Amino acid sequence: MCIRRCLVRLVGVVLGGVVWVEWVQAGVTYSVTDLGTLGSLSDSSYANGINNSGQVVGVSSPTGSPPHAFLYSNGTMSDLGALGAPTYTIAYAINNAGQVVGFSSTGTAYHAFLYSNGTMSDLGSLAGPAYNSRANAINNSGQVAGETITATSAHAFLYSNGTMSDLGALVSPSNRSGAYAINDSGQVVGMSETGLPYHEHAFLYSNGTMSDLGTLGGFESWAQGINNSGQVVGYSTNGTAGHAFLYDQGKMSDLGALGSPSNWSYALGINNLGQVVGGSSDSKDFQGPNVRAYLYSNGTMTDLNDFVQPGCGWTLRGAFAINDNGQIVGVGYNPSGYEHAFLLTPPTVPEPSTLLIWSGLGAMGLIATWRRRKRAS
Repeated sequence: MCIRRCLVRLVGVVLGGVVWVEWVQAGVTYSVTDLGTLGSLSDSSYANGINNSGQVVGVSSPTGSPPHAFLYSNGTMSDLGALGAPTYTIAYAINNAGQVVGFSSTGTAYHAFLYSNGTMSDLGSLAGPAYNSRANAINNSGQVAGETITATSAHAFLYSNGTMSDLGALVSPSNRSGAYAINDSGQVVGMSETGLPYHEHAFLYSNGTMSDLGTLGGFESWAQGINNSGQVVGYSTNGTAGHAFLYDQGKMSDLGALGSPSNWSYALGINNLGQVVGGSSDSKDFQGPNVRAYLYSNGTMTDLNDFVQPGCGWTLRGAFAINDNGQIVGVGYNPSGYEHAFLLTPPTVPEPSTLLIWSGLGAMGLIATWRRRKRAS
């Protein structure tokens, strides 16, 4: 596997075992690693999640074959297999114990899976084995959040201690909902229909209650990430465009977009330092050449491509997750022009082979695909 590295400029400061990243116009270097694919280097791959040990999960799409979930660890990308044929799998998240969640074909449906200690387990579906489900997030206690077909609709679920529970929906049980992130306190965030046509709102599920987080002034919002402080990030329309938001202490704030305020943005991940990652575009469908990955930190949204050294050859198009060490994963065009998963690593973070040891000495413990996640059906 060819691993290409190039440099991004930043300043990193270690505080209490955690890397606090301050993006500036000049500083030390930051590496971009091409995670490659499970097949040919001309195939595509996406990185959806990362833990504090630097292990990455996502999906690789070999030419002529179904997409396969991968785990990238210690410089190697491994195929996680599947629950059944066809071998169609996608991995969305990984916790600090190395447990991975996503969904896989079973032969008759697509089911949420939990991959742990080398074994992929079927989490089932609330409507029965012939109906679909998907796991989108896992916390450090092994609780899993996702979406499943139910007897009346498609609903968000929480899987804990071997049991899948229906989280319901806003307004009516007949409305659809989906869960996309969970923190270590078991708080779950996602999206639910509100009962009005095409109105979908971000929700926070906490202590048995699903609460509507509202919008930035438009008709819809989706929550895609939550940290252990209860800060929530996602996407909302604001009347003129769709922007990334940060929900904190009962208030939803518009994070803006790169370039013009009329541009679009989404937020998919947040770490325990409050740093947010996502993507921004000048088009609603997030297609075309002007899609860019960003980091939002200390009140500023920064295009990650502004800090890539000239001539590096990478175009970072979507950032999906960030860990507490400041490492970022996502997708971009590599120097050969192929759409590959990337890992962005600050120089103050040790190489992956030493990360497990380093995290034990004090390091604190993102749907996702980069387009709107497809609901279970």
